[in-house]
Amino acid sequence: MSLPLGFTDHPSELLRVGAGFTLAQQPTNAAPGFTGGKAEGVATLSQRAPVLARLQEQLFAESRFGGKKSALLILQAMDTAGKGGIVGRLVGAVDPQGVKLTTFKAPTEQEAAHDFLWRVRPAAPGAGMLGVFDRSHYEDVLIHRVHGWADGTELERRYRAINDFEAEMATAGTTVVKVMLNVGPDEQLQRLSARLHDPTKYWKYSPTDLDERAHWPAYMAAYQKVFEKTSTEIAPWYVVPADKKWYARIAVQEILIKALGGLNLQWPAGDFDLEVERARLKDA
Repeated sequence: MSLPLGFTDHPSELLRVGAGFTLAQQPTNAAPGFTGGKAEGVATLSQRAPVLARLQEQLFAESRFGGKKSALLILQAMDTAGKGGIVGRLVGAVDPQGVKLTTFKAPTEQEAAHDFLWRVRPAAPGAGMLGVFDRSHYEDVLIHRVHGWADGTELERRYRAINDFEAEMATAGTTVVKVMLNVGPDEQLQRLSARLHDPTKYWKYSPTDLDERAHWPAYMAAYQKVFEKTSTEIAPWYVVPADKKWYARIAVQEILIKALGGLNLQWPAGDFDLEVERARLKDA
């Protein structure tokens, strides 16, 4: 496997959650496997964007000729970790007609009246689509565990339901990539402060950000449980250090490139006689 520009090891191997993984031991301000600094990281992001765009276009093109493959990027994180930047810099660099972005907010009254996956299933990407969940069904085990809104029996049921749901997607042809952007509490505090000192960022701030920050240890414990219960062979978790936004972006970019690259995507040959159409073109 060739390594992406600037990396000594592939982030998909360095950052994948495996047996014995402990979130508390993971640095948030590191750049695992990358030899350069911010300038080199920004350059890598730009240089590798066309690779991601080509793979996404091939995925979309295949579906127009019967292809069933799709991909889903799930982004989870504490507030300010940089999910929006991932969406803007990575997903924004590909063809939007092949992207399905879903942001899961607090459930509506109608959604809350159903099982927690009721609103999630329709958002799963169809053939040829790159789906992106900005927050996801994992909110229903993270927040509910932290605030005690679901008991242990219900949480265990939800972990099993999540694994079954993701297995169903994989069977249907969807490659599931799950990323937790791991921001540190000190970095988060700086970013929250920046939002309150810049009028262009007021819209990003919510008083509930500080409310949830008060439960930081409980959230870290909840994430640890999520990794233990739901990081599977078909839908693994990747924990990406997020204090350096530039590193988080190139790491997720490479993880996604590798996932799409593993689909053996091909440009469709078309459903027409090439020589006949070339001859017609000469007479047009």
